[in-house]
Amino acid sequence: MQCDWPLLGPLVWSRYVTKQVMVTVGNQEELRGWLQTVDPVSASLVLVNFREEGGATVQVVMGHAVEQVQILQAADQETAERLQACFLPPNIRRLSPEKLKRRRSQVGLWLRKNQVPVEEEGDHLRVAGVLTIAAPYRPEDCCSSNQIILDRIQRLIRNLVLEDTELESELESSS
Repeated sequence: MQCDWPLLGPLVWSRYVTKQVMVTVGNQEELRGWLQTVDPVSASLVLVNFREEGGATVQVVMGHAVEQVQILQAADQETAERLQACFLPPNIRRLSPEKLKRRRSQVGLWLRKNQVPVEEEGDHLRVAGVLTIAAPYRPEDCCSSNQIILDRIQRLIRNLVLEDTELESELESSS
């Protein structure tokens, strides 16, 4: 029987993210884990299971093999934070959420002051719909396929004089 999972699309898949799920695959095998993300091209799922002794295991389930996805439970605050921290570089994990939020706000204000259209999308800053800045919001954290915009935004961020020198020293020491 043909599965509908690959046809559901990102809007539906997003409802499953950060939830504990049971995935039934081709040979009726059941896999369980916290859904980290779904690849928008292949509909593949990334499942995370936390070990009691610390750390986590990551499993990728190919989208074409998925027969059914069932939500078992939503993540509590602690689990959601652990999921989010799983794939962050170590230097970001060292910064408190408050410091990252302050840094994101500073970079956003700086870009707006320089008449750059920027909006917050979760933990990212989105510039003119073509560039994304991830935490900790340094020039090297910018991503865009438009090289001209990428260079200009990176230059602007380099020129930002941080009010919080403690945050800047933490960013530099953890790089």
